[in-house]
Amino acid sequence: MRILVSGASVAGPVLAYWLVRYGHEVTVVERSPVLRKTGGHAVDLFKPAMDISERMGVLERVESLATGTTRLSFLREGTRTPITGDVTKIYAAASDRHVEIMRDDLSEIYYDATRADVEYVFGDSVTSIGADGEVTFEAGTPRRFDLVIGADGLHSTVRRLVFGEVAKSFTGAYLAVLSVPREEGVPGAMTGHIGPGRSAAVYGARHLDDARAVFLFRSPELSYHHRDVARQKELLREAFARLHPQVDDWLSFLDAGGAFYFDSITQLREDTWSRGRVALVGDAAYCPGPAIGGSTSLAVLGAYVLAGELSRGGDHSAAFARYENEMRGIVHDSRAFALGVAKTLIPATRAGVWGLTRGMQVVTALPSWLVRPLAKLNSKGVRMHDSFPVPDYGRQGAATPAP
Repeated sequence: MRILVSGASVAGPVLAYWLVRYGHEVTVVERSPVLRKTGGHAVDLFKPAMDISERMGVLERVESLATGTTRLSFLREGTRTPITGDVTKIYAAASDRHVEIMRDDLSEIYYDATRADVEYVFGDSVTSIGADGEVTFEAGTPRRFDLVIGADGLHSTVRRLVFGEVAKSFTGAYLAVLSVPREEGVPGAMTGHIGPGRSAAVYGARHLDDARAVFLFRSPELSYHHRDVARQKELLREAFARLHPQVDDWLSFLDAGGAFYFDSITQLREDTWSRGRVALVGDAAYCPGPAIGGSTSLAVLGAYVLAGELSRGGDHSAAFARYENEMRGIVHDSRAFALGVAKTLIPATRAGVWGLTRGMQVVTALPSWLVRPLAKLNSKGVRMHDSFPVPDYGRQGAATPAP
C-alpha cells in the first residue's frame, strides 16, 4: 500500500520504518522545513521502546546520546539547603531498561534509520483528505494514498481535519523548555528550585551546545494560541516571578533568540483513533500528557503496533480495530498514571513539596540492590511503563523485519 504519514518527530519515523519492512511504500510529510534539532526537551524511553529500538538496530546510538543525568539537586522555596538525589536509583525503580535522551536526538536517530527507504517531504502540511484517499497540501500538488496516518502531535492537523474537536482533559499544569547558555547547566546533573505549584530546573549533557531550563507550574487554564510565542513567554515570566534570583537569570534568556517550547499538559481522551482510511498514532491519538505520562515511549510502542497490525493482511479497517484494541488498555493505564504523576511532580502545597523532596531522599538512601525488587511489587505504579507487552509480529505471518 501507499501510505502517507504526517509528522517526522518520533512516532512518524518509527511507523515508517516498520511499514517499509512490511512491504509498504511510505511518504512522510513534515511542516517544519528541516528536521527539528533545537529546543527539544529530554524524554524517557522505557523498556518496551528500548526493545523496539533494539529491533530497529538503533539502540547503540540511542544509548550513546543519553543525557547522562545522574544527580538531582533542588532548593525548596524559602530554604537554604538543597535536597539531593541519585537519579540512577530513581530510574532503576522505574524501569529495567531505560534511557533519557533529548527528543530531537531521538527524532534524528529514527529519521536516519528510515531516510534511505522513505520519501520525506519537509516544509509542507496536509490541508484536506478525501474519502477516496486524495490528499491536498499547502505547497505540494495533490496525491492519492491508500492510507493516511496522523503522527503530528498533540495539535495534530490530520486529527482536526478528519475527527474535528475531540475530548481533552487539562491536567491543570503547564510545561515550558528554554535553551540557555551551556555554562548554565552541568552535564550529568539537574539543579533547580521548587515551591508550591511550580518548579524550575536546568540541566546539560556532554554533547549539547547549550543547556535546557525546564519549567513546570500549576494554573487555571490560560488563554493563548499554541503558536503565540510572545504571549507564552509573558505567561511564563508571570508564573515564576519571585521564585528565586537564579530562576530570574534563566528567564532572562527568553529574549536571547534561543529555542523555546511552551504547552499545557493536556490529555486526549478519545478511545477511537481511526476513521475510514485515516488513523492516528502517538500524541496525535492518545497523548497522556507531555512530561508526565511516558508519551514518547507510548508513541514508539503505538507506531510499532499499528505497523504490525497492518502487516497481518486483510482489510485496513480490521487492522485499525486490532491496533485500537491492542493499545486501549495501555493508553488507559498511561492516562491514570499521568494524572498521579502531575500531582506528585507539581505539588500544590508546602507539605506536598516537602513530601516530594523527602521521597527523593528516601529512594536515594536505599541500597541499590533493594530499589528494583521493591518497585517490582507494583506494576501499576512506577513500573507501569515496563509492564506493557511488545508483540512479535514476525511470529504472526508478518514479513521479518531487517536487523
